[in-house]
Amino acid sequence: MSKYWTQLVTQLDPYVPGEQPQDQQYTKLNTNENPYPPSPRVIDAINDYDKQNLKLYPDPESSELKKTLAAYFSLKTNNVFLGNGSDEVLAHSFQAFFKQSEPLLFPDISYSFYTAYCGLYQIDFKQIPLDQNFNIQPIDYEVKHGGIILPNPNAPTGTALSLNHIRDIVTNSSSVVIIDEAYIDFGGESATNLIKDFDNLLVIQTFSKARSMAGLRLGYALGHHDLIDALNRIKNSFNSYPIDSLAQTAAIASINDEDYFQHNRQLIVQTRESLTDELTDLGFEVLPSTANFVFVRHKSTAAQELYQQLKQQGILVRYFDKPRINNYLRITIGTKSECQHLVKVLADIL
Repeated sequence: MSKYWTQLVTQLDPYVPGEQPQDQQYTKLNTNENPYPPSPRVIDAINDYDKQNLKLYPDPESSELKKTLAAYFSLKTNNVFLGNGSDEVLAHSFQAFFKQSEPLLFPDISYSFYTAYCGLYQIDFKQIPLDQNFNIQPIDYEVKHGGIILPNPNAPTGTALSLNHIRDIVTNSSSVVIIDEAYIDFGGESATNLIKDFDNLLVIQTFSKARSMAGLRLGYALGHHDLIDALNRIKNSFNSYPIDSLAQTAAIASINDEDYFQHNRQLIVQTRESLTDELTDLGFEVLPSTANFVFVRHKSTAAQELYQQLKQQGILVRYFDKPRINNYLRITIGTKSECQHLVKVLADIL
C-alpha cells in the first residue's frame, strides 16, 4: 500500500489467475488452455505475415476479421465487437451496460473476475446461489436487477443452461443479459442463435479455448447493433488499437479452417468423457460437464490434499479455497496421454 494510492485502488480485490510456476516443468491442467496447437493455417499465416507491417498501427476496426466473424455467425458486421481477450470485452461491457440503481446478478459460484469488475467499476451486485446440484435456476433471476451475466457453460462447475432457459431469462429481463460463452464449443447450446430476436442480449466468446489461441489475446461480442455501438464508444475512449495486426491475421486463418476446429474440439470432448469414466472408477464424483474441464471431488480424500500431492508430482490442477467448493478440484482436459498420466498418479495417491 502506498500513500499515492486512491481509495478505489485500496479497496480493490483483484482477480487471481491460475498459477504459472516456473520452478520446473509441469503437466498443466489448471488454466483451461487447449492442449493442442492452433490450426496449421494459423501457423502458416503467422509465418507468412509481412513483418514490415509491424511498424504500422493495426486496423482499429479489425474490418476483415469482423467481416469473417459476421459471415461465420450469419450476422452483420455491426453485430460484432472485438477486444484484447474476452476479459477486455467483459470489462467494457460492465462499464457500458450495468446500471447503478439496481444490482447486477450472477451466480455465487462463477467466474471470479465478475466481482473484480464490480469492484473496479463500483457496480452493486447480488450473487444468486446455484442449486444443490450446482445448476442455475432461471426463476431465481426474476428479481429486480440492473443486469445479468451468466457463464454458459458455467465455470468452474462446467454445467450448462439450455437455450430455452436462456431465452426465458432474456425475455423476462428489461436490462442487458450477457452470456459468457468461453467454453461453449465443447458441448453447450450457443445463445448466438437468439441474437436476432433480442436487443438486450450480448454473447461473448473467445479464441483462447477451442481455437488454441490464448497467447494472442482475442475475444469478441455478438449482439444488437446498439449494444455493439456502446462497446465501440467505450473502446475508442480507452484504446483505439486493442487488436494487433498479427492477431487479426491469425484469427481469420483460424475461422477459415472449420475442419480443424471441429476435429480439435471433438477430440477434447471425447477425452473429457473418457476421463470422467476413469475418475468415477477411482471414487470421484464428477459434475456433468460441457466444457474443456471437469469439476470433481473424491468420496474420501480432501481436495486440497489431492491438489498438493499432484503438484508435488508435477501436475497442476485448480483448487478453490471458497465456500461450497473447497472440496472440489477443477481439472482441465489435456491430451489423452496427459489425462492417462493424471489418472495413474491419482490412483497411486489414493
